[in-house]
Amino acid sequence: MTRPTQIPDTITVHVPFRVVKRGGRKEMHLPEGAAQVRRTDSTLIKALARAYRWKRLLDAGRFATIEEIAAHERISASYLTRVMRLTLLAPDIIEAILDGRTPALGMDELLNPMTPLWSEQRALLGYSRGAR
Repeated sequence: MTRPTQIPDTITVHVPFRVVKRGGRKEMHLPEGAAQVRRTDSTLIKALARAYRWKRLLDAGRFATIEEIAAHERISASYLTRVMRLTLLAPDIIEAILDGRTPALGMDELLNPMTPLWSEQRALLGYSRGAR
């Protein structure tokens, strides 16, 4: 009969990470090269869906102005306008958001006024075209 190996009382595990504030909450980011878990930002996806829905309502003529939509939705016209800016994002940025490949940025950064030029958006937001 062999003697069992003694198990230590304490085991220490080191996991390198950093904490980043994103959209009012804290997230853990692993170091470069570590396998990143893709997580979709449900708040951002919901805002994208709303933006495109409101754009369709305007395009279809159901509402004549942003103020009419805002009154119907019971939100401020200012907020509605900021969210509708998401419809101006480059298609590959929208795809990255839907796939959970967003850099450490959230709604605050995306709702700020930005250039309509997609190449400048990619540079400003830290996206590289075709990066997966």
